[in-house]
Amino acid sequence: MLITECRSADVTLLDTHLPSPFRTSFHAQRFARQTAGRSTYLIAWRDGIPVGSSEVRWNGCAAAEVRLAVPDCPEINGLSVAEPLRGTGFGTALIGHAERLAHAGGAGRIGLGVDEHDNPRAAALYARLGYRPVVRYVDRWSYTDWQGVDHDVEDPCVFLVKPLDRAA
Repeated sequence: MLITECRSADVTLLDTHLPSPFRTSFHAQRFARQTAGRSTYLIAWRDGIPVGSSEVRWNGCAAAEVRLAVPDCPEINGLSVAEPLRGTGFGTALIGHAERLAHAGGAGRIGLGVDEHDNPRAAALYARLGYRPVVRYVDRWSYTDWQGVDHDVEDPCVFLVKPLDRAA
């Protein structure tokens, strides 16, 4: 298992092995944010193939409720692992790498959102890793489907936070 920061050449591999369900590649969008200095896009590799990814958004969660409750808190966003490899440590490794990056950057805590109703497996992982609920919010995002139709999505979520040990 290897975790690296995304490089330009990785975007095509990501789109091949972990395809976006939407017309616009979310890998390209995340890499663009990284290039602009707003995030770090992490890739999990197994035998030279990307099998998972996650983004550390340095400016935190976009939701106003979260920004008010935990200002200056980097956010782990878009954690994903290929279905057959879920539960094998790749998600934990991506989160650990994100935590170390945030700690090295001087953050005292890091957070992430989890769907309040539809993702109990992820919620259990985050609780096991020491993340605790801070605030409920609605995650609002949009995408364009393969037919070119724009969609707006609203997911009820809970933002979880973990303190980062300054002595680590």
